Amino acid sequence: MVKLGVNIDHVATLRQARRGSCPDPVGAALVCQKSGADSIVAHLREDRRHIQDADLLSLKKNLKINLNMEMSLAADIVDFALKLKPFQVTLVPEKRAELTTEGGLDVVKNFSKIVDALARFKAKGIRASLFIDPDIRQIKSAVKAGARIIEIHTGRYADARTKSETDKTFKQVKQAVGFARENGLLVNAGHGLDYRNVRRIAKLAGINELNIGYAIICQALSVGLGRAVQQMKGLVGYDRRHRG
Repeated sequence: MVKLGVNIDHVATLRQARRGSCPDPVGAALVCQKSGADSIVAHLREDRRHIQDADLLSLKKNLKINLNMEMSLAADIVDFALKLKPFQVTLVPEKRAELTTEGGLDVVKNFSKIVDALARFKAKGIRASLFIDPDIRQIKSAVKAGARIIEIHTGRYADARTKSETDKTFKQVKQAVGFARENGLLVNAGHGLDYRNVRRIAKLAGINELNIGYAIICQALSVGLGRAVQQMKGLVGYDRRHRG
């Protein structure tokens, strides 16, 4: 069964619009948990534009499912994660001006920093994943750096506007997943996936978990958060033994 990780960043984005206490991302995470989510994803950005340190502390305390903390390689963020000890961290690139993560982490360029961070997380018993583009060169570097888990960036697939572009980017994801699995990596995927395009990715042999946030929060405005999670879970978490 493919697992579903629900990203709650956009709940915090709405809260921070008024700098108030509502809506509560932790409360939303508990609804997701009750509705079938396998993990909760929260990105602690350096500028704290949505998720706050206190949110992660509360999530760690209250969740019964896995907490996946997305984060950059910034020293203070790494130190916080080492103290928090979430079930998993996912290292991602981060630019202050971007609306959302624009691409995968450049493992080749940041190799020494990644090797050091992976070693520090391993010493604390924290699983660490690298969010990377569906690029064989990046996957090879991830393996060399000592990674055991990667998350394939599906943004280009999700943003494709023509059938030929969709097929091309899907093929890149498929090849990346296959290569990563051949090299012993646990493979997750995410970014830009929604109720229209997720099933094709979920059907890929070798996918462990899909991490989805924005589409679920948008759908929640129409059907409620619990139902939105259940609907996505139905698309993602089917049994591949009965794949057509």
